[in-house]
Amino acid sequence: MIIVRSIVFNILFYLNLVVLLLVALVTLALPRRAVLRMAELWGRVSVWLLRVVCGTRVELRGLENLPQGRLSSPLIIAAKHQSTWETFALLRLFDDFTFIVKRELMWIPIFGWCMWKGRMIPVDRGAGSQTLGAMTARAREEIRGGRQLVIFPEGTRRSPGAEPRYKFGVAHLYAEVGVPCIPVALNSGLFWPRRAFLRYPGTIVVEFLPPIPPGLDKDAFFQRLQSDIETATGRLVAEGRAELRRLGSL
Repeated sequence: MIIVRSIVFNILFYLNLVVLLLVALVTLALPRRAVLRMAELWGRVSVWLLRVVCGTRVELRGLENLPQGRLSSPLIIAAKHQSTWETFALLRLFDDFTFIVKRELMWIPIFGWCMWKGRMIPVDRGAGSQTLGAMTARAREEIRGGRQLVIFPEGTRRSPGAEPRYKFGVAHLYAEVGVPCIPVALNSGLFWPRRAFLRYPGTIVVEFLPPIPPGLDKDAFFQRLQSDIETATGRLVAEGRAELRRLGSL
């Protein structure tokens, strides 16, 4: 049954993406926020499909740590990255978001055009310190415009339970832009595994942790960020595995 539901979901997920991308072509001639609202719609529909087709629900914790429930002030969102899921599912919480993304995504027809229009921040991961400087300059510009900057500190998806590999670039970014950082823990990789087509029933839990105020030393910030995210993520992964066992998925 999980296989059948996963196949149906994936067909509907990509069909929905194609349709919304075609509609989004119109928004390329509109202000930037029109593209962002289309991305938010993609996230809402995808989360709904995942719940209806696969029985995968979402629980958000720590919403009291978000300013006014929906993020509308300039800050950094530093999230654990286990799955494709978090790249779209949390968009409804942001008022004016920008993601730090690998440059290759910006080359995809239509999808990449929308990312350019939405002023996402591309990173050439092979360019070393030059990339860090360019990323910081763009991030500072977007933060000054009141946007919410979303970054995955490990730079790529890591399976639940895998050894963390945080990049120090997030600490450099934090020190340069001077705004609070909200760490985000999650267990999405248990229910939407990386590099797999299966989608498992259960509850994806996302926890917004207490903000880290600006002004900390880079090393102190880096250690606190990793400790906060990994401690909470370990707890959420254990909780998710227990639920999967109860449902007979493990």
